[in-house]
Amino acid sequence: MEVAAARTNMIYTLQGKSLAEKINDHLAANKSSIANLAKEVSYSRTAVSRYLSGKYDSNVKGLEDKLDEWYTQHAGTEEAAGSPEQTIRQERKTLRSPFFESRDALAILGVCQSCQESIGLGIVVGRSGYGKTHTLKQYAKLSRVAYIECDDTMSSRDLVEAIEQSIGLPSGYGTIWRRVNGIREFFNVNKGYLLIIDEADKLVSKYTAKKMEILRAIFDQSDVGLVIAGEPKLEATIKAYLARMANRIDFYTSLNGLTPSEVERYLEGYDLTEDALAELKARACNMQTGCFRLLDRTLSNLGRILADDSAEHITIKSIEQASSMMMI
Repeated sequence: MEVAAARTNMIYTLQGKSLAEKINDHLAANKSSIANLAKEVSYSRTAVSRYLSGKYDSNVKGLEDKLDEWYTQHAGTEEAAGSPEQTIRQERKTLRSPFFESRDALAILGVCQSCQESIGLGIVVGRSGYGKTHTLKQYAKLSRVAYIECDDTMSSRDLVEAIEQSIGLPSGYGTIWRRVNGIREFFNVNKGYLLIIDEADKLVSKYTAKKMEILRAIFDQSDVGLVIAGEPKLEATIKAYLARMANRIDFYTSLNGLTPSEVERYLEGYDLTEDALAELKARACNMQTGCFRLLDRTLSNLGRILADDSAEHITIKSIEQASSMMMI
């Protein structure tokens, strides 16, 4: 499989920023810390950090009011406004909290951007829990990007209907061939689109590749970029049963999971004991069971525990409590 590695440090922007995103932008631009912000609004650093990362689970009203007042005083009404005539490239600047820019996330974004700009075919493979779907959905918030999440029950007709809905076409009538032609016509008239097919490994087996052949036909006969994502077995399946798709791949990335240093960066602002940090690293980086999803679920439950106990320190004991909540 001839592929070109797509890894880029280009970062992206989403329209309509939340208060947390605005504050994160302001802190980054002024090189200010969350600790200083927490002191000014009279809240704990942990509470402010969790709010800015989208993980604050308690009643947000009081804290949000304080932060809104702080932002108004410090940033005024100055906000970055994007022109409606900006191109797709100009639209992408920064994709901030609650999105975490890990090496895997940047690799996925790089494949998506490359496929959209060069009308290419890209493959993204990674284990469940590595953040693949979350990252693809973030990219799908940009203009001219259609996202579909597949499942095992999808028929060929279901797949065609999902694509129609994702690009705003009314559900067509007639044969699958006729409806696929309508999708091709849409992409050829509306240039610059990217079609993302997530969980694509559920569309193909050793018994049938018909649904993947529909995607290949759309890609071959349309001016559209295509990204196919799924579990690691997707790569082997394409090589074994879809030679005509395998030799068309332009961009490829295989996810590796979080590194210990990325976990430290992700946990910046949390008040952790050393053993608690080590435990969270193990939950995120263990090659057998660790993943981003497990880390994130643990932190969500920790937020509830810390809020209920009015505690600020994360310890092994609180992590064990969070784990017991996940088992219920």
